[in-house]
Amino acid sequence: MRAHQIMTRRVISVRPGTSVIDAANIMLHQHISGLPVVDEAGKLVGIISEGDFIHRAEIGTERKRGRWLRLLVGPSRAAIDYVHARGRKVGEIMTPNPVTVEEETTLEEIVRVMEKNHVKRLPVLHGGQLVGIVTRANLLQAVADLARDVPDPTADDDHIRKRIFAAIENSEWKPVTLGVTVRNGIVHLGGIIFDEASRQAAMVAAENVSGVRKVHDHLCWVEPTSGAYLYSAEDEKLIRRV
Repeated sequence: MRAHQIMTRRVISVRPGTSVIDAANIMLHQHISGLPVVDEAGKLVGIISEGDFIHRAEIGTERKRGRWLRLLVGPSRAAIDYVHARGRKVGEIMTPNPVTVEEETTLEEIVRVMEKNHVKRLPVLHGGQLVGIVTRANLLQAVADLARDVPDPTADDDHIRKRIFAAIENSEWKPVTLGVTVRNGIVHLGGIIFDEASRQAAMVAAENVSGVRKVHDHLCWVEPTSGAYLYSAEDEKLIRRV
């Protein structure tokens, strides 16, 4: 399998000039742990993740170094730490020039790159433009799907997957971090929804795509106020069996 077969295509991104507060709120409301940063031309220039919010002055967790360590690392490192703890814009605290993969990168290579660079997510590029993102959650979904002993995806499955994305992504009710895997016409839908009507709409949209034989529901409902998770009835049955 390759990156384009498991990646999340609807990528939520921010600009370098986006405020740190706005970026944090986007991550909280969308239930995601990282955001690609793109410039006005849509070129990927960085990535911001939960780790960038750990050492912040607002919560009193800015990095503190002893006198001897400060002498060792020098004033440049101290200046960088200061900007990271007090920067007001995404461009000031993001990781620049993030590690990326291409659409045709194999899952084996993706895992190797993640482990080598100690990252949890990899932006996916096509012709230098951001077209998706692969996270550990995508890999987990791929493993879960393969565990069902379903054959490897075919070219037709790739076309079905693209048509499902096209049918869902531009809707008002689209799931957050929509994930779609297709093998031999069998569809697995994943993502986060905030009401049950969205679940039904997503299932119907997938079922109406030509070539789809069956649709499995892995959509997770999140209660907007408390953030409580509720798995699909199909996944609840699987969990009880474990």
